[in-house]
Amino acid sequence: MSSAAAILAGPAYAGYQYAYPPKTAYRPLARPVPLREAWADEPKDALFLYVHVPFCAMRCGFCNLFTLTRGEGQVGPYLDALRLQAETVAGSLGPLRVARMALGGGTPTFLAAPDLDRLFRDLRATLGASPAAVPTSVETAPGTTTPERLAVLRAHGVERVSIGVESFRDDEARAMGRPQARRNVEAALGAIRDAGIPVLNIDLIYGAAGQTPESFLDSVEAALAWSPEELFLYPLYIRPLTGLGRRGGAVADDREDDRSWDARRLAIYRVARDRLRAAGYDQVSMRMFRRGPEGAWGPAYDCARDGMVGLGAGARSYTAALHYSTPYAVGQRGVAEIVADYVARDAGRHGRADYGAWLDDEDRRRRFVLMHLLQRAGLSARAYADRFGTPLLDDLPALAGQLSSLLTAGLAALDGDRLALTETGLERSDAVGPWLQTAGMRERMRAYALR
Repeated sequence: MSSAAAILAGPAYAGYQYAYPPKTAYRPLARPVPLREAWADEPKDALFLYVHVPFCAMRCGFCNLFTLTRGEGQVGPYLDALRLQAETVAGSLGPLRVARMALGGGTPTFLAAPDLDRLFRDLRATLGASPAAVPTSVETAPGTTTPERLAVLRAHGVERVSIGVESFRDDEARAMGRPQARRNVEAALGAIRDAGIPVLNIDLIYGAAGQTPESFLDSVEAALAWSPEELFLYPLYIRPLTGLGRRGGAVADDREDDRSWDARRLAIYRVARDRLRAAGYDQVSMRMFRRGPEGAWGPAYDCARDGMVGLGAGARSYTAALHYSTPYAVGQRGVAEIVADYVARDAGRHGRADYGAWLDDEDRRRRFVLMHLLQRAGLSARAYADRFGTPLLDDLPALAGQLSSLLTAGLAALDGDRLALTETGLERSDAVGPWLQTAGMRERMRAYALR
């Protein structure tokens, strides 16, 4: 698309821009970089700590996350490797302060209660990171949300639990390749509320075959009955090597083409968005809705400015100039090979980055823009100028031209200091985000060999 006006005529769901650069832009680094060197000049007083647990009891049809369904017998060795990596990171980075922490996957609650307890104790012993000290989120699934596991989370002070429900309707869950019974979902939600976890987030996915705005509202209403503090609405994507992708269809229903599927997803999103707003939820982004103010406790953190330390196979880390991780895979064979390699690493390998992407000056600017502009609050021109020393709309010609094009097309508006997406722009975040990537980054992603 040469101009933002083409975004209005094209698909609303081009791709989920949750990070920049995406992992499919990562490659083996020409020279492995010692972590001590990579972090030498980086501020380390407000870091995000992300821990990846790559195990699930089952793999959903839509899932392209880095996860393995054959985790039995591997948890102990994996936690040993995590401990070694955490010790190595602590020694390489020196004094640091964690501002936020999250456990994702996979399904962290795949771990039994004693293993969860061990993981939290190891994080505190190695990196001084404790849910009792900083806001911490843990992902879970209905089948692994047990009172025993939740008791461990609560005992350690976990503030937020995010549960992937996806749909309260059994027929729609099956259509997405996620066999589950609503009674089990409700039991899991009841267990979370009984455990007294302060913040409950419910994830829902829209766009399944046969789903209508009215049927998706059934799930929205069922979620609202639990008064979750947060709710995420994710559009369904069908990606290579996933269960739905292997079925051979490019869309959710063989009778539906891409354009009509795109329109149906957009219609579902709009009615769900309006319902959540009417229920008193503030829209934070295209996907995220929050009831009440964001928790203010803990050190401030800005993902577009501050760094992240990732632990575990599949976890990404980033400094201002270097993003790195283990290799990425979707297919079970590829994931298993990467997990095995991670478990076999010694301290020397944990102490260097050998796979990732360097960000040049333009990449850094675009990342800053993307991480703010795709939020409803938008981007402060003053914050941009303070960070990069040049005016937002008078900086890199290509980037400034694209931002001006968003304004002209009515996809964004400038209100004083703040550039923010309009209602039309926000609902097309999954088109705006990919459009703002550099051509070079898009080419690297296209050339990536997925395994």
